[in-house]
Amino acid sequence: MLPKDDKKKKDTIKLAKTDKNTVHKSGSKAKEKKWSKGKVQDMLNNLVLSDKVTHDKFYKTGPNYKLITPAVVSEKLKIHGSLAREVLQELLSKGFIKLVSKHRAQVIYTRNTKGGDASTVGEDA
Repeated sequence: MLPKDDKKKKDTIKLAKTDKNTVHKSGSKAKEKKWSKGKVQDMLNNLVLSDKVTHDKFYKTGPNYKLITPAVVSEKLKIHGSLAREVLQELLSKGFIKLVSKHRAQVIYTRNTKGGDASTVGEDA
């Protein structure tokens, strides 16, 4: 058995070495970075079928928007994009909005002003 003094010296030497190594580690011995889990996006709970309340709300506020697209309507009314496209087609046929530009993937409408004529509907901008 070792004398107590030698045992204390060995313990202090070990502690000093471990402290020095944790501060100056580099390469594969360095402490690995902890990655965050990332942000989780909330699931949208949009309506699939139109109800009377949503329908009336859009007929009041929808034709007043300057820029009307299916994405804008979908976000403001919390409805699916396919339902928004159908509602916009209905508004266009009734003359509440007018077509600005139609592309394969994007349709842009604007409000139908009282002074504007309906003959410009369908022309690309």
